[in-house]
Amino acid sequence: MLTATSTSLPEARIYTVSELNQASNRLLNEHFLRIQVEGEISNLSTPSSGHVYFTLKDAAAQIRCALFRSQSRRLSFKPENGLKVIARAQVTLYEPRGDYQLLVESLEPAGDGALLKAFEALKLKLAQQGLFDAAHKKPIPALPDCIGVITSPSGAALRDMLTVLRRRFPAIPVILYPVAVQGESAKYEIAKALDTANTLNQCDVLILGRGGGALEDLWAFNEEIVARALYASSIPVITGIGHETDFSIADFVADLRAPTPSAAAEHAVPDQREWLHRLRRLENQIKQQWQQSQGLKSQTLQWLTKRLQQQHPGQKLMRNAQRLDELESRLARAVQHRLRHARSTLAGQTAKFRQHSPMPRINALSVRQQHLQGRLLAALSHKIERLDRQLLQASQTLHAVSPLATLGRGYALVTEAQSGVVIRSTEQLSKGDLVHTRLAHGHFNSRIETLDTRTAKNRCYPT
Repeated sequence: MLTATSTSLPEARIYTVSELNQASNRLLNEHFLRIQVEGEISNLSTPSSGHVYFTLKDAAAQIRCALFRSQSRRLSFKPENGLKVIARAQVTLYEPRGDYQLLVESLEPAGDGALLKAFEALKLKLAQQGLFDAAHKKPIPALPDCIGVITSPSGAALRDMLTVLRRRFPAIPVILYPVAVQGESAKYEIAKALDTANTLNQCDVLILGRGGGALEDLWAFNEEIVARALYASSIPVITGIGHETDFSIADFVADLRAPTPSAAAEHAVPDQREWLHRLRRLENQIKQQWQQSQGLKSQTLQWLTKRLQQQHPGQKLMRNAQRLDELESRLARAVQHRLRHARSTLAGQTAKFRQHSPMPRINALSVRQQHLQGRLLAALSHKIERLDRQLLQASQTLHAVSPLATLGRGYALVTEAQSGVVIRSTEQLSKGDLVHTRLAHGHFNSRIETLDTRTAKNRCYPT
């Protein structure tokens, strides 16, 4: 039987729950930086926040997973319960509950069945949005000036396409836009190459191609970003992806789908031999039409020459010259006659004008106007003299009766200083009143000190 003693074990550190969870989380983060986990989705939950929560399980175990909204928007398929996927994630511990979980950064379907399901889901989505509509398809030019090829620079597909292009029409230049056609970055490189080709606008048609492979190998051409870049392209695009039985989302969006990269190259350029044959045929047709035209013109010329000879243009010119002389003589006589008649009419009109000329009347009226003007001036002078005499007489009369003349004889005009009433009697005044006195030359004010009603002489003192 064992018994505990005070010296059995050293004292260990005591953790709080929070400290333990924090330490565990650090260990998980340091040991599992980025991992890939394959499993089946179950307990899928998509709340209104847009985040996705689910459990990833296999036959023996399960783990909680969280996929935030920013990452869920990038998925090319819709997660569902029972779907087998590969999750790229970070192992963490949700410290408030102590739950061991995966923070998922991306999801990929695992296996061809899942890929096909994702393929059909994206195909349905883009079809509903009109990316496959025939009305949006652009025609492929019959004879392009330049061809752009978007593919891997090291793949066999590029060699096959260049071989076909050189064989069919070597004079047309080709521009390569190198991209990865497989892997995580392939979809971004393809979308960027399409955008670059449209920005530079050097080509009349683009070929997007790669060789055959498994569905996973061709998945870059089933990405939504590639489909939308194809739809936005203003340059017609021919796709040649995989083998004849392989179909991708890019094939449905492209303006023309070819079963293989080599077939895409054949669709991009005409056969030089066929064009040469057509040119020779057109050249022969032009020669035949030219010969027929020349034959018709030659026959017409001969017919016109015979008509010209039959009509004898020399004699016709002589007859026309004689007719011209006759007409010239008739014209001269007509002009002379017209001039004589015009001169006669002018002389008659001149005589009538002189008979009815207004000049004698104007001269007579001018003389009468001068006479009347003299009379008017004389009458005005007489009237002014008479008015001057009347004015002088009235002025003398006015001066005689003017009070100013009386003041000049030594009299004065006395008025109340404030009201201006003329003072005619001492009865109008009181002691202390202020009066205004006007003389013939100047005026002054006085204040009444004494009044004497018996005489007209008052003592006044200036104020």
